Amino acid sequence: MRHLTHLTRLLAATTACAALLSAAPAAQAQGPFPSKPLTLVVPFPPGGPTDAMARTLAAEMKDRLGQPMIVENRAGAGGNIGAEYVARAEADGHTLLFGTSGPLAINASLYRKINYDPVKSYAPVIQVGYLPNILVVNPALPVKTVPELVAYAKANPGKLSYASSGNGASSHLAGVLFNSVAGTDLQHIPYKGTGPALNDLLGNQVSMTFTDILTALPYVKAGKLRALGVATVARSQALPEVPTISEQGYKGYDVSVFFGIVAPAGTPADRVAKLNHAFAEVLNSPKVKQMFAAQGLEASADTSPQKLGRFIVSESAKWKDVVKKSGAQLD
Repeated sequence: MRHLTHLTRLLAATTACAALLSAAPAAQAQGPFPSKPLTLVVPFPPGGPTDAMARTLAAEMKDRLGQPMIVENRAGAGGNIGAEYVARAEADGHTLLFGTSGPLAINASLYRKINYDPVKSYAPVIQVGYLPNILVVNPALPVKTVPELVAYAKANPGKLSYASSGNGASSHLAGVLFNSVAGTDLQHIPYKGTGPALNDLLGNQVSMTFTDILTALPYVKAGKLRALGVATVARSQALPEVPTISEQGYKGYDVSVFFGIVAPAGTPADRVAKLNHAFAEVLNSPKVKQMFAAQGLEASADTSPQKLGRFIVSESAKWKDVVKKSGAQLD
């Protein structure tokens, strides 16, 4: 009996040692983080506002993480190519996506097929902030407020048109949502990009557009466009005198372009936490805050990964309904 007890204890000890030995390589393989340069994928071409923000953040990360962060542009399909690349990357925290409303909320409903899920394919890291959209009209239009625009549109059914940078773009869907909440029938005119849309608006070929505040600001300041309302629930620091559409009678109307950083799903929680802390430090530095404010970016009050995760879920649900109403569908 004593022999059997001793044998049982010996087997238990041997099993425990084996478990420790088998676990050691995994722990050793994980090692310190980061162990090599990090890649921040921007799913759009170089030179745009998204690319500029990503490069601003990446340049500040080496001092926080001890490794450089390289920005890599993988453009195409409205951001889907870069988003899919990161979704399929190794979940070790070294490859991240600098995503926007398109790939992280809208595209799942807009495109007939995408090879990732904005909710399930990623581990949220941090919400960087958002760029407000703004409703601007040609000054020839005899309206100065959103209620006046709605009254004019209803008195002149089918007469007013709004330009967008293309079918399915946020500037298109903003108009769909506005028609839905205001009961108007603004006619959508799609263009191939923001530039051509603005040119025709300035030439009074179309009545209005919903565009990002950074693009609209110079024209508003010069008196070439009239700002009727900011398309977010809070006023913009770039144009604090312009009321929101929400406070003019359409409560909750919110069409902004948000920016968030995500990692592939399955990235270890401690690595996500370390990345979140480093990015939060950069975002709170006076230098970066000043640069982003100059670009019209509104900072996110809550920079926790959980906040970004909840936001992606809510935005995906909102835009699913709007895309359905718009009838837009891309291949």
